[in-house]
Amino acid sequence: MEANYNLLSKKGAWGDQGDGTYVNPVLPGDYSDPDVIRVGDDYYAISSTLHCSPGMAVLHSKDLVNWRMIGHVVKDLTSIGPEYKYDRMNRYGRGVWAGAIRFHKNKYWVYFFTPDEGLFMSTAVDPTGPWEPLHHVWAVSGWDDGCPFWDDDGQGYFVATNFADNYHIHLFKLSEDGRELLHDTDTIIHQYKGSEANKLYKINGVYYFFHSEVRHEEGVDVRVVMMLRAKHIYGPYEEKELIHTHGKEVDREPNQGGLVQTVDGDWYFISHQGIGGWEGRTLHLLPVTWTHGWPIIGDDTDGDGIGEMVWGGNKSINGYPVTVLASKDDFDQAMLEPYWEWNHQPREDKWSLAERPGYLRLYACQPIEKDNFFTVCNVISQRAYRTAHNTVTAKIEIGGMVDGQEAGLCHFAQTYCTIGVQQQNGTKVLKFNDSGTITWGAELTGNTLRLRSVWNLDGINQFEFSVDGEQFMSFGDPYQLGWGHYRGDRIGLYSYNCQSEQGYLDVDQFCYEVAGVEKR
Repeated sequence: MEANYNLLSKKGAWGDQGDGTYVNPVLPGDYSDPDVIRVGDDYYAISSTLHCSPGMAVLHSKDLVNWRMIGHVVKDLTSIGPEYKYDRMNRYGRGVWAGAIRFHKNKYWVYFFTPDEGLFMSTAVDPTGPWEPLHHVWAVSGWDDGCPFWDDDGQGYFVATNFADNYHIHLFKLSEDGRELLHDTDTIIHQYKGSEANKLYKINGVYYFFHSEVRHEEGVDVRVVMMLRAKHIYGPYEEKELIHTHGKEVDREPNQGGLVQTVDGDWYFISHQGIGGWEGRTLHLLPVTWTHGWPIIGDDTDGDGIGEMVWGGNKSINGYPVTVLASKDDFDQAMLEPYWEWNHQPREDKWSLAERPGYLRLYACQPIEKDNFFTVCNVISQRAYRTAHNTVTAKIEIGGMVDGQEAGLCHFAQTYCTIGVQQQNGTKVLKFNDSGTITWGAELTGNTLRLRSVWNLDGINQFEFSVDGEQFMSFGDPYQLGWGHYRGDRIGLYSYNCQSEQGYLDVDQFCYEVAGVEKR
């Protein structure tokens, strides 16, 4: 059955199959560094967002298979530091790294490190927000993957990795309000190459310290999932491997994640695939069984007490709607939908949903560096999914463009590719740009244009355009969607002007069509 599910996944199957079963990934896009909790019969997860704003995605599920984004923890990345601002954009691949979410004293708590600025935390009564303004717990660099834990007596603890110091893992006590680390309680509890992904639990009176580390096996380095357990929080700890990992071709190394127990008592592990493809590090659900007091992740097919990757199975909870990735945004709401994120912190005076109701207006800004797409501020995007078929169509109005301005549809990760319109000397011309290799197209005379991107499982995109909304024509060479800065491909919109701060683009509609459950 596992092999069959793996084959289904390779054919584009994912998530809830509508027949009581599911296929991994449960979300076929970049939901990296997840952590998960259950509150009542609701499940909440967080996912790192790095240099994207708003930061730290929050997701909700009723069955651990069907997830939707409900918000973000960090409204303004500049509350972390100035390098995230539109006039610097200097945190690619850094920013909001892995975090942990917990429910304590009737509030939701999220802690996370950035590798440069240190440890931050926020709380909320409702996970959809609003979240309290970020509190800077500790100004430090070189730390990651922190997790809080409150013991039965109310004492709080915090575990984290100092990756800059040979991956030593430290345990601190927390202040009563959870806003400070008590540094005089600092204790090193573990160290191994690459030790991180820390989570701390207490289950049936036993302390469990989850983490992953890097082992050299069969000639290559692979990340393995480990657990320490002890009767006392400071140890001594026993150690056990929880799941075999075999690398990119076999299982793509599930590692960072969290344990969660359902209302009915079943246990699961929510994880990303640690080796990212062009779609990023996708979200997976693996069953957990307990053997001799140890949680075994996946399926222990050979009976050695260590799990193997599971590519699908029966759902534990039924009766809830299947995840729909397809979306049609007419920009009729007062706020952006949660699936939108900006590349670094945007310039607030250069975009609007109110200037022209029913449209997203993107005013043109001058890039920090001319001809460097990665210094164009106010690029707004969402995750590009790996499914059997994907079509994104943007309906735009270009009547507000001025000389020197370029605007359109883009893909980007380590490289970028755009289809857009450039205006010069009062003339608008179609333009294709593959990381600096430019192809010019037809002159455009109308003010309404549709731009389209189409890709399938291989992640090879083809841009198209239409001037009448009916007939679409291909434009530009195929482009391989990519992975970069620890992120999968993003699909989005841009508008800039290298000559002045003039001009704007009005986006009437952004429609993302994804293969439905019947086509997975």
